[in-house]
Amino acid sequence: MAVPARKVSNTRGRKRRTHYKIDEKTTTKCPKCGAEVKPHRVCQACGTYKGKEVINVEEAA
Repeated sequence: MAVPARKVSNTRGRKRRTHYKIDEKTTTKCPKCGAEVKPHRVCQACGTYKGKEVINVEEAA
């Protein structure tokens, strides 16, 4: 069974964990209305995707 020969110091363990952080969520601006939108998703404010109206926002509300 694999057992550590000696304790891993706090610094060494923290150096290994430096990349375990949460990334900031990426957003883009809708070209039609300028609202913040997640990439590759329909804009909830105006209902467009890639310049085409996908959903009618007035009917959905």
